[in-house]
Amino acid sequence: MGTGGVGGFFGAKLALAGHDVTLIARGAHLAAIRRDGLRVATDEGELHVAEAVATDDPGSIAPVEAVLFTTKLYDTETAARFLAPALGAQGYVVTVQNGITSADTLGEVLGRERVLAGTTHVVSHLAGPGRVHHMGKLKRIIFGEADGSLSERGRRFEAALVESGIDAELSPEIDRVLWEKFVPLSVMSGLASVVRAPIGVLLEDSETRALVESAIDEAVAVAHAMKVPLAADSAALFKKRLAGAPAATKPSMLVDLEAGRRLELPWFSATVARLGSELDVPTPTHAFIAAALHPHVQGRA
Repeated sequence: MGTGGVGGFFGAKLALAGHDVTLIARGAHLAAIRRDGLRVATDEGELHVAEAVATDDPGSIAPVEAVLFTTKLYDTETAARFLAPALGAQGYVVTVQNGITSADTLGEVLGRERVLAGTTHVVSHLAGPGRVHHMGKLKRIIFGEADGSLSERGRRFEAALVESGIDAELSPEIDRVLWEKFVPLSVMSGLASVVRAPIGVLLEDSETRALVESAIDEAVAVAHAMKVPLAADSAALFKKRLAGAPAATKPSMLVDLEAGRRLELPWFSATVARLGSELDVPTPTHAFIAAALHPHVQGRA
């Protein structure tokens, strides 16, 4: 569900491995897939799903066993309602969206028991109708049940991913996994967008680097207040990891800001600030990020 850079890449991998895959798409993208198949450019050559199955009507393919959910966060609720007719009695959804709230949002529409939370590490984007561009070697999905169980359905989904050449893991600690991605992602997405510069600029300047470090500390403090099992030294580890990031890296939210598209800000720094307020944990840096970028949340008309 959501055949953009992430969904298109993983959907192509699954389809080419022989799994029964339907791509949910629309408009010119759907027309191109139906006409020419789905093409994915990678550093190792092109993947071509010549006979790709695609539709803009999820109900027409009911019942499905599993859905890999990859839409933008602001489309989650609408896409979930659109998707609902496709799910059979035992159908479930694995969301690999950014943030820490998408599984709960999907659960409000579909039933929380139908949703497995997850995250992905992949560099991939939609290059045009029917075309996806994947860069580098990252192709990782980590997901898990809300109760931490290593369920039969989770193991089946993990096996399908692994068989397709995807680095997959069914985790018993998915909350920790989500926060380990969310903390640095929310910090760098927000501050790079405020400064309008890639990660290297933020880390080279002493004043913006101080903002990065304070934002990390705030997010980790919120996670600890929520009893998320992050390591005691996780703030230091996040700072070290960001210091090793390629200097030219632009978070996707900055790319969206520059293109005038909607932002996922409400699910990043705004969520950290909201949770901090609810838990009585100070989050001044994230509150500043949320306020500074608020005029741009809806993109340019």
